[in-house]
Amino acid sequence: MKKTILTTMAALVLMGVSVYADDPKARAIMEKVDARDDGKTIEQDMYMVLIDKNGKKRIRDIKSYSKDFGPDEYRILFFKSPADVKNTAFLTYDYDDPNKDDDQWLYLPALKKVKRIPSADKSGSFMGSDFSYFDMTDRDLEDYDFKLLKETKVRGKEAWVIEATPRNSKVIKESGYLKSIGIVRKDNYVVVRSIGFMKHGRKKYLDIRKLHKQNGIWVPDEMTMTTKKGKQTLHKTILKFSHIKVNKPLSDDLFTTRRLEKGI
Repeated sequence: MKKTILTTMAALVLMGVSVYADDPKARAIMEKVDARDDGKTIEQDMYMVLIDKNGKKRIRDIKSYSKDFGPDEYRILFFKSPADVKNTAFLTYDYDDPNKDDDQWLYLPALKKVKRIPSADKSGSFMGSDFSYFDMTDRDLEDYDFKLLKETKVRGKEAWVIEATPRNSKVIKESGYLKSIGIVRKDNYVVVRSIGFMKHGRKKYLDIRKLHKQNGIWVPDEMTMTTKKGKQTLHKTILKFSHIKVNKPLSDDLFTTRRLEKGI
């Protein structure tokens, strides 16, 4: 965001004041994004590549499971390699109720301890990646005002460009984002790109590079999250998904803090 006349807008956002009135058309689109069928369960392998500003890479191999519990979604990740993160595990309870804070826990094998992630820490980096703990959960639509900026095309597909502005300072503090701009494909209501505007001129760019439809469910094959300040890339994370299984029966017992310690 440029300074000058936009400085006042940024200040209003920081004080928890919505700059724009909510756009009914934009909200209707985002409600369809939120209601899109993403499967009752998903099991998949995740290949995470962390790239620093000098191009140095670190690789992480992860197993991921998610399951719907009524309107809520539970998700658990197990780190399989390398040795320094092996047996680390992460659990999140993503609640549909906007008045209920999502719960997140991280198991650290070196300490043999399950740590609960407080709301104040959710804007922090998840396991050294460009994704934050907040990014690991869905956003509550009630926390934002939406504005339809324009229509565009992404990789040949028609899309909408929608701006989301937090309605209060609590959301900004927890998420770390002053606002965000997302690109939603018209044919499937998937947010395939987004820009998250952060403090100190930093931005995070999400790009779902590849996705496919499996059993009627759209699932990503590859995505990137890149942190930049101006034109300088500070860090980049690549996520590749494989062995994706949609709507496979998964036990409820898999999604517990006890299972974090037990592992796969």
